[in-house]
Amino acid sequence: MVFDSERFDLQPYTGFDMSRYVRRTYCSWEDSGWESLLVQRFDHVPVAEDMRLPGVADLHLVLPLSGRAVMETRGAGRWDRHPWGRLELAVPGMPLQRRYRGDEAMRSLQVHIPGTTVESVAARLGGRAVDHEAMVASVAGGDPLLDELVRAVGNAREEDDLYAESAAAFLAVHLLTRHARKPEPPDGGREDHRVRAAAAMMRERLAEPLTVAEIAGEVHLSVYHFIRVFKEKTGQTPHRFLGGLRIEEARRLLRDTDLPIARIAGRCGFATPGALSAAFLKHTGSRPSEYRNS
Repeated sequence: MVFDSERFDLQPYTGFDMSRYVRRTYCSWEDSGWESLLVQRFDHVPVAEDMRLPGVADLHLVLPLSGRAVMETRGAGRWDRHPWGRLELAVPGMPLQRRYRGDEAMRSLQVHIPGTTVESVAARLGGRAVDHEAMVASVAGGDPLLDELVRAVGNAREEDDLYAESAAAFLAVHLLTRHARKPEPPDGGREDHRVRAAAAMMRERLAEPLTVAEIAGEVHLSVYHFIRVFKEKTGQTPHRFLGGLRIEEARRLLRDTDLPIARIAGRCGFATPGALSAAFLKHTGSRPSEYRNS
């Protein structure tokens, strides 16, 4: 899995025992001589209890090709459950923990776009910083064209790095323009109402494992459009806004009640006291116990 390349950030995979989880059946570097884009196909083991994937700077797309499973994935927060089958994009730099039980037919196509390619394309598109969390959530909402682009790259056998370089640039352009840029809102008043409704829903259901897709559905917007409108109106992605609400409620409960930290974690939507402690430290600079005692 670890290749010697200045373009890709694959060194975090050093020590990762890939053979426990997958068998690689195709690698564009080894089979096609590509250096600008890494495309791989894998057969997966049917059961994984505690697979820990390192965070890398590249854009990593995973397209399931066959098989059935319910995937459970955790990054910085609680576990997210979803069926095996949708295209996924990982947040660059964020390690993931994953577990699942599936069948013997699980296969995937995986594409790594170098972070340097993404940065170059972003600069040519205006130089605005990329909100990777919003882009990841938008991709999870579905994009049939992106699915087909990934499949096409996975089926290509051109032994020319110019093809790989062009494909990497085009994929980066599509991701940044389709999933990470904000359009002008067509109806500000209606969207203001929907953003307020979404924020109210978050406040009312802090203890629940809300997903961006679920919130978007409640206010009758696509995930992609909801994320862009919400950030335009509030200055934050829905994920960060919800995280801020949870921390503010945790601060209130720590300050005004004697509830144990484990109870506070549950009431604020954190799966464990440890998850609350990590998020609280990140937002406030102190741990819950230190905040309560200050």
